[in-house]
Amino acid sequence: MTSLKVEFPGSLGHLLAARLDKPNTLPRAWAVFAHCFTCSKDSKAAAYISRALVEAGFGVLRFDFTGLGGSGGDFANTHFSSNVGDLVAAADWLRSEHGTPALLIGHSLGGAAVLAAAHRIADARAVVTLGAPFEPAHVTRHFGGGLALIESNGEARVTLSGREFTLRREFLDDVASQPQAERIHALHRPLLVLHAPSDTIVGVDNARRIFEQALHPKSFVSLDDADHLLNSQSDATYAAGLIAAWAKRYLPAPAPSSEVASTPGAESLPVGVVRVSDRSGNFAVNVEAGRHTLVSDEPVGVGGDDLGLGPYDLLLGALGACTAMTLRLYARHKKWPLEDVRVTLTHAKIHAADCAECETKEGKIDRIGRTVELAGPLDEPQRARLLEIADKCPVHRTLTSEVEIQTRLS
Repeated sequence: MTSLKVEFPGSLGHLLAARLDKPNTLPRAWAVFAHCFTCSKDSKAAAYISRALVEAGFGVLRFDFTGLGGSGGDFANTHFSSNVGDLVAAADWLRSEHGTPALLIGHSLGGAAVLAAAHRIADARAVVTLGAPFEPAHVTRHFGGGLALIESNGEARVTLSGREFTLRREFLDDVASQPQAERIHALHRPLLVLHAPSDTIVGVDNARRIFEQALHPKSFVSLDDADHLLNSQSDATYAAGLIAAWAKRYLPAPAPSSEVASTPGAESLPVGVVRVSDRSGNFAVNVEAGRHTLVSDEPVGVGGDDLGLGPYDLLLGALGACTAMTLRLYARHKKWPLEDVRVTLTHAKIHAADCAECETKEGKIDRIGRTVELAGPLDEPQRARLLEIADKCPVHRTLTSEVEIQTRLS
């Protein structure tokens, strides 16, 4: 696991302090975690859940809202709408720097924030709430006598979780004006609602109202006797396990553009060495070469999760890549006007008896079909010569020569 300190501008223009937690291999998906009211990215719940999600193969960005934790700005100038804006800013930063913010997770008022922000984060594919209130204004129930002072004086010092904060009337007006029910009903994304029946800060009836307002697909899971802040590592880890298992059903496989990526800070393997390691899933593995990582998996039809290229896809890809590179190199050397190369490959098992050129006459053999398309003003002799050169690429020669594979235990 790698944990990096990062920062980015928030909705009010101040720098927000954040932490990017990620596995040492390509993440299954990226998540944004929004913490509870007056908490921080380093709260026990945020830290425990992030760590457990990383262990399940996810990358997580957790950040401090404006005026909290290590973020800049004055908390007294913030409100629920600025929190939602900070969440959108976090998703924008994650998208531009690392990958799609596919999963939004919010704890307590952070849960209300992810429900409100989802429609502004178009590429978010799923939403999770933990102990979230149905209405953002629920938080004002904990202001005690400070609520009347805010309404009469315009602001007041309010004690929350043993700490004092200045809150202003603008905050009250903002939380009271949020169209949360409409947002939940129009979420149009899979929703997982996690809530403890014994939660004394935000009653479980809030989970019922969120669940009833949302459209399918939606799920509710009880967190049993967990406390509202999820201070217990076992409770937080349990919640993270539920999130990982549930999200796997709804999140897409990593996009092709992000399946092969340079991993800053990762160990660089020597040239010519490829390492394959297990990852979360049935058959999925990480394939590492140099400083690059890609995912390989089997299709759903044969029991896999279709998270990446299959083993034979990789084999055909190696042959196709080598073919295209060899043709480009040869044409460049000859100064021929080759503008583009496209190689299409197929793999099948055929009966040996159907192959007139093969020495093997019994059982089945592998047949790879390769179609080469050459773009550019090439004449026929040039095209014919390039087709001959295709059979001379190094990977082609390896596949058609005698190969010895030595296997040993490390």
